[in-house]
Amino acid sequence: MSWQNTVVAIVAGDAREQEIARCAVRAGAAVRAYGFPWPDGGIEGVYHAVDAADALKGADIALFPIPGISAEGALFAPKCPQKIVPTREMLAGMRRPGNIILGWADDNLRAHCKALGIALHEYEWDVDLMLLRGPAIVEGVLKVIIENTQITIHKSNICLVGQGTIGSLLTKTLVGLGAHVHVAARNPVQRAAAYATGAETLTLEQLPAVLHRMDIVIGSVPKRLLERDQLALLPKHALLVDVAAPPGTIDRDAAAELGLKAVWARGMGARAPITVGRSQWTGISRRIEEILEQRQ
Repeated sequence: MSWQNTVVAIVAGDAREQEIARCAVRAGAAVRAYGFPWPDGGIEGVYHAVDAADALKGADIALFPIPGISAEGALFAPKCPQKIVPTREMLAGMRRPGNIILGWADDNLRAHCKALGIALHEYEWDVDLMLLRGPAIVEGVLKVIIENTQITIHKSNICLVGQGTIGSLLTKTLVGLGAHVHVAARNPVQRAAAYATGAETLTLEQLPAVLHRMDIVIGSVPKRLLERDQLALLPKHALLVDVAAPPGTIDRDAAAELGLKAVWARGMGARAPITVGRSQWTGISRRIEEILEQRQ
């Protein structure tokens, strides 16, 4: 199987996409890029497009970021001067049969791809990929906590809502740092695993009973579970950190109205862009190879 004559477009993202672009060039693909921070001196072998449509022109594979699409329909591109909203006209420039690989798609992108005959490959919840980039995400969350509190993690009261792949890694790390960790999860197996790690566990229904004494609350479930009524139970010094995909676990607007500090910590993998870019590439390249094999 050869990557030659395969055009890969990398659109939006952050510094991780720089390393992904380098990996794609090393694999033998022709690479076009737009919408992520461009390094001084450029990236050898990568064409720097003038806009997203230019990057996608003639592409066999398009790579969009893991953090996905905002409520406004824009791709995750925190350093891009303008929002990148995938339109049907923009995507129409891809070579057929086209394939887009990304964290997750919204309904508009799905509709455009269906109309154009472009296949979508979503991997936001792939466990192997989440584990590979998990350590960088955990380190990023610790950075957010340290920068936004005046207390130590050690001996603080922390509640994690959700205990998926990233939530479980956070639990182990925070317990290891000496925090008093409470885990609220619907799944009894996840609660048992958190208990074995050293955390106190509770169901989602029991969550309101402990909120009044929490210093930090971390949400990792891509579903709104902490609304105004629950947030009002928190002490005023509490920090809220949401690491979940949209819409997030926490009603951040309600938190702001209540005077609580809330941080939506998406894109935490950017803390170590080279490490995480390479780990993401392992998952991305496997999916591209599967696509190329199907074409042979």
